Amino acid sequence: MDAVPWVRIFASMIPFSPPRIDDKVVKAVEEALRSGWITTGPRVKEFERRIAEYCGAPKVIALNSWTNAAELALRWYGIGPGDEVIVPAYTYCATANIVMHVGAKPVMVDVLDDFTIDPDAVRKALTVRTKCIIPVDIGGLPARVHDIVRIATEACHLFTPKVNLRVAGSNPQMRLGRALVLADAAHSFGARIKGARVGMQADITGYSFHAVKNLTTAEGGALAFNLPEPFDHEEVYAYFNTLSLHGQSKDALAKLQPGAWRYDVAMPGFKCNMTDIQAAIGLVEMERYESETQPRRRAICERYHKAFEGDARFIRPLLADETREGSHHLYMLRVSGASEEQRDAIIAAIAKRGVSVNVHFIPLPLLSFYKGQGHQISAYPKAQALYTNEISLPVFYDLTDKQVDEVVKAVKRSVAEVMGA
Repeated sequence: MDAVPWVRIFASMIPFSPPRIDDKVVKAVEEALRSGWITTGPRVKEFERRIAEYCGAPKVIALNSWTNAAELALRWYGIGPGDEVIVPAYTYCATANIVMHVGAKPVMVDVLDDFTIDPDAVRKALTVRTKCIIPVDIGGLPARVHDIVRIATEACHLFTPKVNLRVAGSNPQMRLGRALVLADAAHSFGARIKGARVGMQADITGYSFHAVKNLTTAEGGALAFNLPEPFDHEEVYAYFNTLSLHGQSKDALAKLQPGAWRYDVAMPGFKCNMTDIQAAIGLVEMERYESETQPRRRAICERYHKAFEGDARFIRPLLADETREGSHHLYMLRVSGASEEQRDAIIAAIAKRGVSVNVHFIPLPLLSFYKGQGHQISAYPKAQALYTNEISLPVFYDLTDKQVDEVVKAVKRSVAEVMGA
């Protein structure tokens, strides 16, 4: 099969993270198109079932992005003006943006050496206004979600629920009785914590299936529900399904049944459902995720790990520890002692050698909007130090061992050129 156009354009460079688009994916999309059912339909429902089965979550809803999915979770929990949501300073802007969307205040805390949120910093940031904590998995490595849930539970005496909140006939804040733990697992689909796949630890876990993610649906996301008793996951799923379709009581698939055209609108909802075209891609990806995708990504990261082992110029990322195993989404290499300017010069030198790399992420306090909100990077020294010398190397299914070695060579030569060592 001929390469897609953008691949031909950049054929002279090793790309950073192109999606795996092969005949199986093209055929699945074609079948979806020819079926006549291209919006939310049977493929989406099957995709949800497969994700839930894979992750071990009681219920999953697939939506059009992590961002919209996670924002719905905040709205379901009744978070709004006057409330606070704790987020790490080191994350993509979407984590904090959704807090701003609902009118609440993102409270930033620093991170650990492994890029994930610092549980002790979370504990210190808790107040009577804290309604949610969003631990973020970075590069595929899960945050210490168990610690975050424990801290939220221990601080339940600080939690002040909204007594007049009613969602689907219930008050979720009164039911849970503590800050909601909404895990940002955009990077970590398939990762494990204490042997269980990510999705079984937080109250709600949000996944991303964006084009560069390990498992893609082009654009897309999902929420895995793992709420404690007395929550009814079928009830919660039904509410989110309605909320994601303008508050309409029936989706298109339900209305297709004979005589079932009539619907109601229960709330002024949103429009962020996943389509069957997206789910068609996701089902192909699910079928080969554990047998093909994850083993290859693991092998690539381990090859990088070995190549940089013992070289004092580099700080290798944590891929796993005694309780966590990452999904090998990114290989976040750090150049020891490099300044931000030197890091940027190294990236430019790597590009001249035909390799595309990236940086994950620019910390929130360095972004114009959040800087304008009064956040200062000096308050988050660990986040600043990690960002200053981080370079993300290419990791994708079709990356060959030979190309991995070329990346390593380009990085080492570029560091020597810029750093003089």
